[in-house]
Amino acid sequence: MHSAKKNKRITSWHLIGAQLATFRKAARMTQAALADQCCVGEDTIASIEQGRRPLQADFAAQLDDLLGTKGVLQVAVSKVPQKERFPAFVQDFVDYEQEAVTLLSYQNQVVPGLLQTEEYARFLFSCLYPPLEEDEQEEWVAARLDRQRLLERRPRPMLHFLLEESILRSEIGDPTMLREQIRHLRRSMELPFLGLQIMPMKLPKHAALDGPMVLLETPDHDHLAYVEGQLTSYLHEDPDDVSVLQQKYGMLRSQALSVEKSARLLDELLGES
Repeated sequence: MHSAKKNKRITSWHLIGAQLATFRKAARMTQAALADQCCVGEDTIASIEQGRRPLQADFAAQLDDLLGTKGVLQVAVSKVPQKERFPAFVQDFVDYEQEAVTLLSYQNQVVPGLLQTEEYARFLFSCLYPPLEEDEQEEWVAARLDRQRLLERRPRPMLHFLLEESILRSEIGDPTMLREQIRHLRRSMELPFLGLQIMPMKLPKHAALDGPMVLLETPDHDHLAYVEGQLTSYLHEDPDDVSVLQQKYGMLRSQALSVEKSARLLDELLGES
């Protein structure tokens, strides 16, 4: 998943963030000091103040207590319009991804980021154009691998991935790199909370020729859908929109190879069948 240009529109989260910054400064506290008192990272406070991260109601209550703001932040959060509850920025999606109780991913060009090996991720970032500087590329690789901590999280998330067979038969990059990536996918299938299915290349009908998508369920059981394209990304939270993509994903699962046949295909590609 790549960086996307952020929407410049001023939202309720920008205004709430500005309020928090004002209250914090009035209390003569740095972002680091407030973060320490709240037992969160300094970047969390910075993201909220910049309007890049939504302030959750329980955290707003904690901040009101610490800053003596008499519930102002809680009221502000409660008044955020429904349509603004979920920002559309890439970083916000990553935050939701890390907290997801269920995540479903369909990819048609490359292996999904959560299942990429370090070498595969580095190769993909090396292909971007205009090219990244070497240090920036390494930062992106580190961030990609950091996202994979989701696979080690407790409680376990429920994960399901749909991959096009063409991804596995591609000749881009080094054959050894792709082979190790396929081996990593095969090992990942042994995880009890992870399902993986392959979409065969010879399929006569296909429900998602219009591109990839990620569906997730938050700890509060909100259902979101993330769709990314060239220079843009969007996080859908409207129930009607999400429902359409959930139906599409369900159809894709029925059209793909079963988990068992998908495992056998990976074994065949590895020459281990």
